[in-house]
Amino acid sequence: MPKIIDGKAISAQIKDEVKERVAQLKAQGVTVCLAVIQVGADPASSVYVGNKKKACAYVGIESLSYELAEETTQEELLSLIGELNKKDEVNGILVQLPLPKQIDEDAVIRAIDPKKDVDGFHPQSVGALCIGQPGFVSCTPAGIIELLKRSGVEIAGKECVVIGRSNIVGKPMALLLLRENGTVTVAHSKTKDLKEVTRRADILIVAVGKPKMITKEYVKEGAVVIDVGIHRNENNKLCGDVDYEDAAPICSAITPVPGGVGPMTIAMLMYNCVNSVSLQ
Repeated sequence: MPKIIDGKAISAQIKDEVKERVAQLKAQGVTVCLAVIQVGADPASSVYVGNKKKACAYVGIESLSYELAEETTQEELLSLIGELNKKDEVNGILVQLPLPKQIDEDAVIRAIDPKKDVDGFHPQSVGALCIGQPGFVSCTPAGIIELLKRSGVEIAGKECVVIGRSNIVGKPMALLLLRENGTVTVAHSKTKDLKEVTRRADILIVAVGKPKMITKEYVKEGAVVIDVGIHRNENNKLCGDVDYEDAAPICSAITPVPGGVGPMTIAMLMYNCVNSVSLQ
């Protein structure tokens, strides 16, 4: 049987460590504050924003909430970000994606001060990651590295395959695995003989966006499989990009969906918020 990598337990550990650091900062008279902006009332976004607020309350980070109407213009949003950039008491700024179609996401990401970019999406943050400089790292990939390390998975020298090349998960994931001395292949929709590529992986990270696409035929015996996907199946149950029942028996370790990567994203957001204080 594979080891089930418990994202809930590991994220709780990280949140407790952050809580302790927040308390130490408070004792020195320093408060940590995150501003969260949501445009429109997308139900999934509302759930995420609610979870972020709960996590802030738990670790002792102050949160400012800006819930803007669906028809908010790009100028109005950029003006709010400009104000928050100037506020010394705001350490982190997070704009919940996706945004309504009248707003250019790229312009919004670029408008956030890189020193407050706790999502790690700003081109400056991504560039810093590329060349090994300090800066914020996108929360999901950073969380996956913590899942591996805290589950005793050695990355150095391992064959790592990342399926997916998005700016939010795939690309930063590959860079972080390189930073940990993994040998990294990035596979995607145009990869030839995908199964052949993925079956080389000691560590397989799946961020493909297709429910249950990855079956045991894609997985090397004894591999560690990290499933970033989250979907609802025909019975409205949550599932990932990996066909868990099919693939799990041949893995040495695997993340479940839910309860794997998901909780880590918010834990790492809290971690980034605390780190923002020293970056500023």
